Amino acid sequence: MRGSLKLLLLAAVTLLPTLASAQVQGTLTGTVRDASGAVLPGVTVEATSPSIQGAVRSVVTDGSGIYRIIDLPSGTYALAFTLPGFNRVTREGIQLSGGTTLTIPIDMRVG
Repeated sequence: MRGSLKLLLLAAVTLLPTLASAQVQGTLTGTVRDASGAVLPGVTVEATSPSIQGAVRSVVTDGSGIYRIIDLPSGTYALAFTLPGFNRVTREGIQLSGGTTLTIPIDMRVG
């Protein structure tokens, strides 16, 4: 019995840091459109937050104008949307909790 207790304790000490560091990640997603409602592929979307290692995560909208930034830790985010010929759009103060998927649609105006 004493050996089993030592083994259990050793396993707990070994696995605890791994379990503690594991976080449920969130997602920011949405569709980017122009003023007429047409989707905009090729928009660069940057997410910034003190919660992100490297401080910035960047993606580009697909052919359907959809962006999806996955595996984000909980925190407060700002999003910036840029496409040549259009005004830059920003959204700040976005609160993301672990495991949450937030859908944030964006309209961009010709600039």
